[in-house]
Parts: sequence; structure tokens; C-alpha cells
Amino acid sequence: MGKKVHHISKARLTVAQIETVISGDYILTLSDEARTAIVKCREFLDAKIARSESPIYGINTGFGSLCDTEIDAKDLQKLQRNLVISHACGMGEKVPNLVVKLMILLKIQSLSYGHSGVQLVTVERLIEFFNNGIYPIIYTQGSLGASGDLAPLAHLSLPLLGLGEVYHYGVKRSGAKLNEKMGWEPIELQSKEGLALLNGTQFMSAYAVYILMELRRLSPIADINAALSLEAFDGRIEAFDPLVHEVRPHNGQKVSAKNIRLILEGSELIRREKAHVQDPYCIRCVPQVHGASKDTFAYVNQVVETEINSVTDNPVIFESADKIISAGNFHGQPLALVMDFVAIAMAELASISERRVYKLVSGQRNLPAFLVKKPGLNSGFMIAQYAAASAVSQNKQLCTPASVDTIDSSNGQEDHVSMGANAATKAFKVLKNLENVLAIEWFAATQGHELRNAKERTSKFLREQIKNYRKEVAFVEEDIEMYLSIQATVKFLKTRNIRCAIDGTIEKLLD
Repeated sequence: MGKKVHHISKARLTVAQIETVISGDYILTLSDEARTAIVKCREFLDAKIARSESPIYGINTGFGSLCDTEIDAKDLQKLQRNLVISHACGMGEKVPNLVVKLMILLKIQSLSYGHSGVQLVTVERLIEFFNNGIYPIIYTQGSLGASGDLAPLAHLSLPLLGLGEVYHYGVKRSGAKLNEKMGWEPIELQSKEGLALLNGTQFMSAYAVYILMELRRLSPIADINAALSLEAFDGRIEAFDPLVHEVRPHNGQKVSAKNIRLILEGSELIRREKAHVQDPYCIRCVPQVHGASKDTFAYVNQVVETEINSVTDNPVIFESADKIISAGNFHGQPLALVMDFVAIAMAELASISERRVYKLVSGQRNLPAFLVKKPGLNSGFMIAQYAAASAVSQNKQLCTPASVDTIDSSNGQEDHVSMGANAATKAFKVLKNLENVLAIEWFAATQGHELRNAKERTSKFLREQIKNYRKEVAFVEEDIEMYLSIQATVKFLKTRNIRCAIDGTIEKLLD
């Protein structure tokens, strides 16, 4: 069976569509309209330069505070090459390949609208990167999120010139060796092209899209965890009654309450008589807390989808108006704010999850201390809760907003920057902490659920999920190397089985 094809066009991209393309066996191709738009814009730019007697920023001038320095026509190609190689100043950890793949897709999409002045061959080479598993090596530090993601996008662009380094189907190669293997000649950048490649928000946007893709899985899992912990802690169902949520009708709150009811549908255990009249907030307020995060994710999704369907380089070329306008579409403020916002919302999901773990290990409601049959001889889940608490506490530090910071750069020409790249990479760390905390809760809640040893049965949904989980992670009879089970739980929560269960049984986030 041949690979599926995604056509790059002006049709609006969604996070859901991107997830399908990225996770499926898709290749990219330009639609006829995109191809025509790119070619016409390039032809217009060449003609404009030939007849213009005035300097045009970034095309026949220097960059940043050097914007008033005119460049001789014979040096325009060298100007663009110099821009790319001088701006490749990335530091820190390597960007994950999946995020790099997203960066490539989003850069192609932005260039395809025909407002950037790039050559068709440049866009087609980026498509070849995507289609052939070629991921330029990019570093997480270096972008201020204002003149676009300059340093990361410079590293993305170096292999176009036969420079830099890439991973090609997992093998590390220099840009020169890649060209040799693929039979390619280096791209000779024309006027404006280096600027079009480097100005843009694709580093921030790629991280944002990755986070939203993961939240489509983790937000429903947080609801499943809460339902499992609710039963393990012998909690009450009344707080999830739809009547409660109709009189405070935040959408996310209503969805979370509905999810809990659907997950527990048919459960005998949740309906049995309780000895207590009220549950702690981490149980009783799940709809309100999870729901507020869901509403945040939906808002962030809206902003991110606007961004990834935009032209974010500079200057912007408008053929129909005969204008080349230097402006600020590369400024990352919209993404900086929502990346700080999404980090806070994710941290709250992790925080309330850890509180449920704390209740489960506390020896209350007829559960043994630390969820093990012989506490004292065994420490059980004692340090699993510590680990969750450590991640939650680190999240509080990571949620200090990046978007309120700024610093002068380029001799004061770039005097207000978004710090959106820092917001995005911090949010990525919060996401990973959230994933681990949710795995610890699942691990603990299944243990508590089985320790309850009630004669009443839980719902069919939870029975099936626990059964599948026990094929991968055993019930803890006595102390074991817990990190192995936590890692296996993280892996389980990514499996196709639970993803299908989420899609088929409870509300899908963001659709």
C-alpha cells in the first residue's frame, strides 16, 4: 500500500489534522494553488528589486540595527547565506525529532501562501526533508521569540545549504554528507530567502502543537484517573450530578463531570452506601479543576491554530497591492502568553492528581498505608508519591511566566521580545511532568482499587482497562523496583487500546 498524501494548500490546518499527518504514514506535496502562489510571489519580488531605486529591508539592506546599511546587488545572495550561518547560535539540549518534523511542516505551510518570496526549489527541498525522515539538529536555546525563532530556524535551514547536521532515519549526518547521499546540490538562496526561512514562529508553534497533541490524550486520561481514584478511595458520585454543573455551566466543567459519569456507568461500587458524607476537594472538585484546564486548552488551541495558518516572516510581500511591507508578524507574543497559560493549566492537572495519590497512600477509608499489604516491612507507594510531589513542585517553578520578561537585542532595534520560545520549552517540561504524575496516579489507583477487594463490581470500562494494564504491570504484593512499573505505566497510557477507549467512551478534547 502506498503512502498517504497531505496536500499543502490554503485550507485551514487543525491540530487534529496535523496529528493525523505526523503520526500516520503521510508524505507532503504542494497543491497547484500553493505552487502557483510561491512562483508568482518570487517573480514579483525579482521584478520589484530590478526596478526599485529605494532600499527594501532585508532584501538589499542589512538586518536588525543594520537595517540602514544598503547591500550591493552582486552581494544579495551572499547576504542571505551569511544570515543563515551567522544566526545558527543554538545551545542546550537537542530538540526532539518529532518537534523538528512539526517545525518543517509548519514552515512549509507558512511559506506556501505566496507572501514570502522564496524559490519553489527551497520549499520543495523542505518537503523532501519531511518525506525522507530528515530532521535537522536544532537546539532548544537561542530564540527570544521576537524576530521569529532566529537561531532554531537557522539550524533548520543550514542543511539546505549543505551545512549543519541532521538525523536521517536515525543516522547522524553532516549536511554535506546528506547531499551526497541524496544526490542533491546545495540550495543557492536568492534575495530575501534567508530572512523568510529564519523569520517565523515555527519553533514556538511546533512545541505548542506537540503539547496540544499530547493533551488530546492526557486530558481525558486525567478524567479516567480521577474516576479510578474516586472508586479506590470509596468516594461519592453526587458531586458529578449534571444538575450541579448546569447551574455553573463552564463547558470544560460539564465535560469533565460527564466523562466521570460515563467512565463509571454501570458501576456497582460507586453506588454502594458510604460511611462518609463528603469527599476532599481533590475528588469532589475534579469537574471544576479539570474543567478549567480543559477550557484553557481549548482557548490555547484556538490561538495556536490561528498562528499556524498565518504568514509570520518579514517583510511580507503583497503582489496584488504592489507592496513589500516590513512589519512585525514574527513577534511571538500571542504564543508566549498562551504557552505560559497552558503550562499553568497542565500544572494544575498534575497538582490535583498528586493530591489524589496522597489520599490513596494515607491509610484512610480501609486502605492499607502506602497501598501495600504489610506496611512497615514494605514501603509500597510511599516514594512514588514523593516522586509525584517532586514533579508537581518543579512545575510550580516552571510556571513562572516567561512572557512578562523582555531584553534589548540587536543594539536596541529589537527592544521588546516575547520570550515565547522559553515559554514553549518550559511548557514542554511541564507536559512531561504531567505525563509522569498521571502515570503514578494510575499505578496507585489500580493498586488501591484492587486492595479494596469489594464484592461490588466497577464499570465495564474500568474493568477492561485494569485487565489490559495488568498484562503490562503487576499488582504490587511486596516492594519492587518501582521506577520500572512507572515507566511501563507511562508506556501503557500511550497504547492504542486506551486511546481507542478514550475516543469511543468519553468526550474527545478539542474536537
